[in-house]
Amino acid sequence: MSVIAPFPRRWDRRSIATFDRRELSRILDLYGRMVAAGHWRDYALRIDPDVAVFAAYRRHSERPDVVIEKRPGLRLKQGAFSLVSEHGVVVKRGHELAPVLAPIERRLMRLVG
Repeated sequence: MSVIAPFPRRWDRRSIATFDRRELSRILDLYGRMVAAGHWRDYALRIDPDVAVFAAYRRHSERPDVVIEKRPGLRLKQGAFSLVSEHGVVVKRGHELAPVLAPIERRLMRLVG
């Protein structure tokens, strides 16, 4: 006979860090504009229990050009969102997504303008 494993109860489930619809929409909008400008070509999305990561690549074989992280555990301290450069340096950190994406928006203005 087979053994049926029950689903975990609601109070036993661990929360998972994810981007909500509004945040992911804003990130993908920026990604689309960077693709149209010819700067990015590929992206990766990683969802873990403690961190959600969006990585944008110039070419798929390289390190990511930009990494946008959401760590809900840091929301009361430094802010849940962080922007990490391709060298691993935290460029911007904050509680809201829009100010964290501002350095990339400025770079897009220079690319297009």
